[in-house]
Amino acid sequence: MYLREWNMTITKVCCIGAGYVGGPSCAVIAHKCPNLTVTVVDQSTERIAQWNSDKLPIFEPQLDEVVKSCRGKNLFFSTDVDKGIREAELIFICVNTPTKTFGLGKGRAADLKYIESAARRIAEVAQNSKIVVEKSTVPVKAAESIANILSANVKPGVKYQVLSNPEFLAEGTAIADLLKPDRVLIGGDQSVEGVEAMEGLSWVYRHWVPSQNIITMNTWSSELSKLAANAFLAQRISSINAMSAICEATGADVEEVAHAVGTDSRIGPKFLKASVGFGGSCFQKDVLNMVYLCECLNLPEVAAYWQQVIDINDYQRKRFTKRIVDSLFNTVTSKRIAILGFAFKKDTGDTRESAAIYVSKYLLEEGANIRIYDPKVPEDQIISDLTSAEITDQPEKVHELVSICSDAYEAAEGSHALVICTEWDEFQTLDYQRIYNKMLKPAFIFDGRLILNHQKLLDMGFKVETIGKRLSRDQSKIVRTYANGTP
Repeated sequence: MYLREWNMTITKVCCIGAGYVGGPSCAVIAHKCPNLTVTVVDQSTERIAQWNSDKLPIFEPQLDEVVKSCRGKNLFFSTDVDKGIREAELIFICVNTPTKTFGLGKGRAADLKYIESAARRIAEVAQNSKIVVEKSTVPVKAAESIANILSANVKPGVKYQVLSNPEFLAEGTAIADLLKPDRVLIGGDQSVEGVEAMEGLSWVYRHWVPSQNIITMNTWSSELSKLAANAFLAQRISSINAMSAICEATGADVEEVAHAVGTDSRIGPKFLKASVGFGGSCFQKDVLNMVYLCECLNLPEVAAYWQQVIDINDYQRKRFTKRIVDSLFNTVTSKRIAILGFAFKKDTGDTRESAAIYVSKYLLEEGANIRIYDPKVPEDQIISDLTSAEITDQPEKVHELVSICSDAYEAAEGSHALVICTEWDEFQTLDYQRIYNKMLKPAFIFDGRLILNHQKLLDMGFKVETIGKRLSRDQSKIVRTYANGTP
């Protein structure tokens, strides 16, 4: 792609940041654009070594195949950040933007120190003109901050255009999302140079994305669209979870309500699955970012609306844990509870803001002995999450009360209760009769993801509690009898 105004041909792409966004995104670009050289750079020698090994630092279906198809050909992973910046015409910034843990905006605002650091590194190292693409999730006007840093440190003969190109990946389906995106958003300055830069990035995506799915707009609309999309999705989850509480109180079935609501073509069925709550790196962070933005814009009513999405999510986790304690005769002290699933969703090893962390936290505060199994999350990650300062001020208690198990059967043996926190497919195919036989009686199952066959479990003798419905063996027999046409 030749950019006339810039006298530039896009042949080399650099990505700063080898995390959940940068690694998969650039692997797909390299896979679909064999004419481009794509280099992913990061200061972490350990992470880059993992990307260059047979065991990648993150788990995503299809990621291994995509990386191996082009690694060493036109896809490279390196710790030489400066070289990557110097040689590339197009630079993606894919660094972490965590929520601030101190100072103004603590707990809500995004911490942009890594974004600023990347921008300053580009300004320091670049020797020719660059298109700089902000891909990390950032608050509105972040691109303006990047542009200000670059322009304040510009060298003779060097020009910059800063674009916003937010990612819309769902962990567990990231590669599928990248290969067939619903849309690609590109925001930029509406000047001649800005439009040309947007066309340059569009050209990269047109190698595999239909032109009608590539949407260009001004920078601020692009940045806000990312926050708005995640806020809307999180709001749907909190809405159905709020309904689940009503269902439990009235005897309604949340799955039946969700189906009825989802058949309305104006609403649709997606993200209407009641659960123990949403997690992950995006939803909570982006909604809180939206809250902080609204407060800064003096829109307190709008801020309160979005804050309620987070409050309902917190409420759902606590409510679910309270049901566990209430069902186990109002105490879990010294009782053994098996937690199945620690990742925030299936098909990923990511535990950020996982519901399992908070369910475990509340149970530990009640003195429970917890046995945890997850097929993809390593032991050191689980312990690190549970001993973090945000979760506990008694890390020694975690080491005393938490055991990590090699499979679900080990976790369940001798337990008072089994708690499903992640919707891993394997949990649907376990031998629950074998599990029941090895558990203490009465044996409880708490299905926090609505993935199990509750009738079969009831018939085995389990006491079953789940989200958004009341279950008892007698009630289920009545329903089944009438369904068969015999009163």
